[in-house]
Amino acid sequence: MQNTDPILPHIDSHRDDLVVLSDNVWSMPETLYAEYRSCAEHTSVLRAKGFRVTEELAGIPTAVMGEAGEGGPVIAILGEYDALPGLSQEANIAEPKELVSGGAGHGCGHNLLGSAALLAACALKDWLEQAGVPGRVRYYGCPAEEGGAAKAFMVRDGCFEDVDAAVSWHPGGMTQIFGAHSLANTRIDFTFTGRTSHAAASPHLGRSALDAVELMNVGVNYMREHMPSSARIHYAYLDAGGIAPNVVQGTAKVRYAVRAADLPGMLALVERVKKIAQGAALMTETTVRPQVISAVSNLLANTPLEEAMQTVMDGLGGIAFDDADRAYARQIQATLSADDIASSYQRAGIEPRTGEALCDYVVPHNPRGGGMMGSTDVADVSWAVPTVQARVATVAIGTPGHTWQITAQGKAPAAHKGMTYAAQVMGATARMLFSDEVLLARAKKDHRDRLERQPYICPIPDDVTPPLQPRPAAE
Repeated sequence: MQNTDPILPHIDSHRDDLVVLSDNVWSMPETLYAEYRSCAEHTSVLRAKGFRVTEELAGIPTAVMGEAGEGGPVIAILGEYDALPGLSQEANIAEPKELVSGGAGHGCGHNLLGSAALLAACALKDWLEQAGVPGRVRYYGCPAEEGGAAKAFMVRDGCFEDVDAAVSWHPGGMTQIFGAHSLANTRIDFTFTGRTSHAAASPHLGRSALDAVELMNVGVNYMREHMPSSARIHYAYLDAGGIAPNVVQGTAKVRYAVRAADLPGMLALVERVKKIAQGAALMTETTVRPQVISAVSNLLANTPLEEAMQTVMDGLGGIAFDDADRAYARQIQATLSADDIASSYQRAGIEPRTGEALCDYVVPHNPRGGGMMGSTDVADVSWAVPTVQARVATVAIGTPGHTWQITAQGKAPAAHKGMTYAAQVMGATARMLFSDEVLLARAKKDHRDRLERQPYICPIPDDVTPPLQPRPAAE
């Protein structure tokens, strides 16, 4: 049925331009809140395609929105374009080889994510005009998904207040509905301040901030036995106080990421971690200052939207990969472990299939699976408006997230096929929402019912602002 969807010819007419955009963004990897060139590329395409453009959403220089159409419902298509640090990698090979020593890379496929989302928005713009259907499509170019929680700031600022529903996707190893299973997450810095002194001549006068951080870490590690098994806590030293062992470290800073299955559970864990930090400060006679950097909620499901998107995916069938695609995918799989590959099937909720390099089929929807044990700021949009996501095969089965292998596959023909398929899925799902008032009403009711059971509370404190990065000097 969906193979004759009227949105598909419009996808085809814009595909080549958006593949170029994806490859351009892959070639200019920029990390959270520094995506100036990537945002400019998306903005340029929006203007060229005739969208009404709004820049610097929520006061964020690298956030942009393009709108087309008049009246009717407002359907948002969510895109991203931020990269990850330390994942610079040459494309289309199957061995680690940096392009820039220590540089960033698109190790989560966001070059594809934003470009496919914009491709879907372009197709919907054309379809709305051709069909004369009232409605507005909006492309949201969202920065800093990787640890920056930009969408949560955008939700807090009201950027989605008049949106009726949102559609998105994410690259991956399998093609399926992106199950609404993610972890609420807070990133919080703990800065300890003590007193420096000569570590040999007057150690009794010193109060070590480094000791406080180490004691805090020990305390949190002891807490792990007494928290929900689905929760996760990670930490990294941001400042160990210096490199001189004969100086008592007067300052030290550690960043914690605290995750839990839902927002109340995460907030409760954060308070426990804060108490441990206060205890470490008390033991060392230092002071501690906690500072939230970013925070996101857990994803909220929407059954009518998930069912609609599954219908679209079943109608389209799987992605038509060719022998060359599979050959390269097998080269990538040779760099992975058997556990990596098995884990991909496990997360998808299906039995492993021997010798399979790429997912060329649609995984049946499992409301209890198909999600992840990570975190995403799409979650906060899902609390603001009914939201649905696809996960679409763009990499070899088993490819772990946030790796050089994903960066390497980011410009491959298989990745371009996957992003085109993702645009078809998002475009056809959004078209159904424009065309079917009953479906949209059901999605909104499902959303209201869930909010009645647990209202949304923004996880970011009111006084916290995005950690914006300066615009780079003109080259």
